[in-house]
Amino acid sequence: MTTVHARPGVAPAPPAPPAPGRSPAGPVLALLWGGAAAVVALWWYDTGSVVGAAGRLTGAGRIAGLLGGYACAVLVGLMARVPLLERRIGTDRVTRWHAMAGRYTICLLVAHVVLILLGYAAQDGSSVVHETLTVVLDYPEMLKATAGTVVLFAVGIVSARAVRRRVTYEFWYYVHLLTYAAVFLTFGHQLALGSDFVGNRPAQVAWYALYLGVASLVVSFRILAPVRLNLRHRLRVESVHREAPGVYSVVVRGRRLDEMGARPGQFLRWRFLAEGLRWTSTPYSLSAPPRPDLLRITVKALGDHSAAVATLRPGTRVWAEGPYGALTADRRSAHKSLLIAGGVGVTPLRALFETLPGDVTLLYRARTAEDLALGGELESVARWRGAKVLYALNGPHGRRPDLSARSLREAVPDLDAHDVYLCGPHGFAQDLYGELRAAGVPDRRIHHESFEL
Repeated sequence: MTTVHARPGVAPAPPAPPAPGRSPAGPVLALLWGGAAAVVALWWYDTGSVVGAAGRLTGAGRIAGLLGGYACAVLVGLMARVPLLERRIGTDRVTRWHAMAGRYTICLLVAHVVLILLGYAAQDGSSVVHETLTVVLDYPEMLKATAGTVVLFAVGIVSARAVRRRVTYEFWYYVHLLTYAAVFLTFGHQLALGSDFVGNRPAQVAWYALYLGVASLVVSFRILAPVRLNLRHRLRVESVHREAPGVYSVVVRGRRLDEMGARPGQFLRWRFLAEGLRWTSTPYSLSAPPRPDLLRITVKALGDHSAAVATLRPGTRVWAEGPYGALTADRRSAHKSLLIAGGVGVTPLRALFETLPGDVTLLYRARTAEDLALGGELESVARWRGAKVLYALNGPHGRRPDLSARSLREAVPDLDAHDVYLCGPHGFAQDLYGELRAAGVPDRRIHHESFEL
């Protein structure tokens, strides 16, 4: 690693660090698990004795169905881009919750379908195939529910890690949106056939309130909020600049952008209304502190969409959603901060490097010196504020630099006294997180976001 030192004394004395805002992640998780417990309690309250194999199978199927219906509402709620979750907990963490909820939902639905059909078949003394045809074709709301279940299974398959790596972001994104249709199709049969709801008015009201509440979040934050933002700020491409091989910065001009509330370290979802780009909304971080009239993002060509960004023309209209992300100064709890960037992960850290109070060091991991996007700006900022930049580049014959716990402690001797902001590809962030913990950095001081489809 090589070090660039800045001229000292040009930046003002750092203010005392603010008390870090407490993340609402714990209360939110407690609320979600409390809802699951209430669903199980509904089954317990409404169920008398469970007798025989058919009763046990049907009872287990009912529990799985109730929890599956609840998980569907949670799944959609986590997709709603609620500011409390996206900005206070962090988009990457909420995304992991959403992925976990998706896996729970699919498993619960499989269990519900299998157990209910086996229980009904045992109860009627018929074959599983005959019982399946009877349930799907003769029971109310079941044709729609079957279609919705098939769609949910399709979304689950496309969302599996092995499949996602083989499909385009656009295909994955639009298939994922079918979750809304699937949940709508499956909702009716829950109240029409669920024995825990039939004749139980309070349970019906609670279930309607749950689903209507989630639907209002989606309408508010995925439809109305973006419409208001874009009507107010009127975003257009100002210019496009090459920063490094395959890396381009896009400057976007708009009106009263200070009212947007975007902060260094955050990102927006961008839809450029140009040929080949208008149907895709992609998250890109702000690569410079936002100004009242300008925003800037820096994009690396990793696919068809990101490569096409380089061809944008000035004046192209832009549709944006956000800002999102919790990788901001609010997480800071110490006077000293270490920012660790991997590749294009430097973009949010570039904005933080200029604005984060206190003693700041930036470690930038790239393959070669040519791949150091925004390197000149980083050195200029370092000179201005008396900070320093460390570069971790490949050595001869492509040998990777040592980023072990020992090496990190040598580069930053008092590492455990720093807040660490970490951003880059998922594997990079995961490896560095382990090394930082081994180096003695407390978990509460490691703030990270990773980029993964």
